[in-house]
Amino acid sequence: MTRTVIDPITRIEGHLRAELEVEDGVVTNAWVSGGSFRGMELVVQDRTPEDAAMIVQRICGVCPVSHCHAASIAGEKAYGITISNNARIIRNIIEGAQFLHSHILWFYNLAALDFVNPLNGLKASAKDAQDLAEAAGTSTNTDFAALKKRLSKFAANGQLSIFSGNWFDADKGEAYKLPAELDLICTAHYLEALTMQAKASEISGLIGGKMPHIMTSTVGGTMWVPTEEKLDDLWALVNELRDWIHATILPDTMAIAPYYTDALKFGGNDCKYAAWGVFDRPSFEMSDRYLPSGIVDLDKLTYEEVDESKIMEYVGHSWYEGEGTLNPLEGETKPLFTDYDVNDRYTWCKAPHYDGEPLEAGPLARVLSAYLHGVKPIKEGVDSVLKGLGAPGKFSLLNSTLGRIAGRNVEAGYIADLMVEWVAELIEAVKGGDSEYFRSANQTTGDGTGFWEAPRGALYHTEHVVNGKITGYQIIIPTTWNIAPINEFGKHGPMEQAFIGCPVETLDKPINVLRTAHSFDPCTACAVHVTEPKTGRSFNTVLNPWGVK
Repeated sequence: MTRTVIDPITRIEGHLRAELEVEDGVVTNAWVSGGSFRGMELVVQDRTPEDAAMIVQRICGVCPVSHCHAASIAGEKAYGITISNNARIIRNIIEGAQFLHSHILWFYNLAALDFVNPLNGLKASAKDAQDLAEAAGTSTNTDFAALKKRLSKFAANGQLSIFSGNWFDADKGEAYKLPAELDLICTAHYLEALTMQAKASEISGLIGGKMPHIMTSTVGGTMWVPTEEKLDDLWALVNELRDWIHATILPDTMAIAPYYTDALKFGGNDCKYAAWGVFDRPSFEMSDRYLPSGIVDLDKLTYEEVDESKIMEYVGHSWYEGEGTLNPLEGETKPLFTDYDVNDRYTWCKAPHYDGEPLEAGPLARVLSAYLHGVKPIKEGVDSVLKGLGAPGKFSLLNSTLGRIAGRNVEAGYIADLMVEWVAELIEAVKGGDSEYFRSANQTTGDGTGFWEAPRGALYHTEHVVNGKITGYQIIIPTTWNIAPINEFGKHGPMEQAFIGCPVETLDKPINVLRTAHSFDPCTACAVHVTEPKTGRSFNTVLNPWGVK
């Protein structure tokens, strides 16, 4: 038996463990374990829905806005509130800012180092890098000669900081395939991304009072009232972000993709896709959102509307009391840790499923739903990506590690355009004298569900409210769908399925598993165990990227 321990896989958030069996260089079985119990549902018990909108943001520092809005929507349904048009626009803007922050952060600063080797950029010709960037249609904001000098000093220092602990030498260095000039270009954009994600968070802070964990969105609308000065700041920021995103993210994706077309052959699964929809239009209908809801069957290229009654959660392989399956409206959160045992219970994650089937959540799910709903910019983006890959109309390629990455980057460009549109819409509303931002409750007892999306995927909050106090609360976050354990029907969750079939050329550095994990952007930090029963060999590699003794 071969066992490889990677502890932790960096460039993700939280605590995750994946145990993999490998035979003949391919993953044949996988178990993914969420290693941290949060229990936020218990924290908001007996509090008000307004309190919950503030508290549940603490689930995540990257996507707090989404949790605030999902909780607010649930509270508004319980209270019988439909928010004002101004509140709708403002929520879209602050949500969009968080999405752009997350997408920029994920692509450049979390996932890119699975494909880009910054130190290889030292071999590049600055002039050739400039020529290549112009030919690829990507940004040339950086002085590539000056960047080479900076990188050279950085490498000579020997303290590689954010670039240490990565697998640039995986498979004897052959796992990284970009020419030096493209490595230099992408490193330039990696550094630019640090500034641009901060610009996106500046929007969240401007509207929300601070970021992370905004303070202005609440049950009933928003407490933020725009001024002329703040609208001017918003206008400048959204235009700067849009221009940079269009100049970098998708062009870089298409420049990198030809060197890693093998990543179109692994990382897929047999799951349908779940999108609850995000960014409301005036109708407030899930299926009419700018990114609309839908349960997508990629094989048939069809979608169906969401039926809440089909959502269930199984706990038989999770560290909770019981072995049953419940709809979240009747769900319970009763933690009971036993032992880690892949044949029994091995995760804090419940196993959500829809009509008995696991679902993949995330940007690709939203993009597929939007495509099938006929959202023109998404259709144009997806068709352009498939054409660029030399496979126009071959949607099955999207069910892969590289397809998941490309889908998210198509979405980033669409949201960047929407941000400019929404700010213009808000400016016109304010000029027209619309000053309604908040509406009060019509009742204090009721039930509500918040179907929404975080950058990582489908987000669901549900609550029971009696006399203004929460008597029951359940949350299904996107990563819960994606890292779900085996359900009661014996079906692996989406990430477990995606790992199965991944090629593993170097057992102590399974780079393709890493690439697949990052393509989901799981909200966890990982320890991965790889076993190869056939050979009996053993590996134990501990990754310590920060150099801590």
